[in-house]
Amino acid sequence: MKVGASAIVARRGGISSTYDEINKFFAISGMPIASSQYWNSIHGREMGEASQDEEGLQTMRVLARNMSFLMKCIHDGKEKYGLPEKEEFHRTNFIR
Repeated sequence: MKVGASAIVARRGGISSTYDEINKFFAISGMPIASSQYWNSIHGREMGEASQDEEGLQTMRVLARNMSFLMKCIHDGKEKYGLPEKEEFHRTNFIR
């Protein structure tokens, strides 16, 4: 029940597939995924340029608040309800 959050940095575009791939890793690992107001990305090419991306910075701030909230909720829920029961993993071969 560790919380995952991807944060992608790029010069301009092309981040959506990277964002998807990282989140797929969190999902297949059974991790709750923290989100923001938009894809968790910030843009900049040269050193320091990302600090000029106001929308990206806001997205990261919202992500941090949401992740903090989610971790606190899981902590409180774990104390009150315990962790979800884990089942033995069954792999299915669809080639018969």
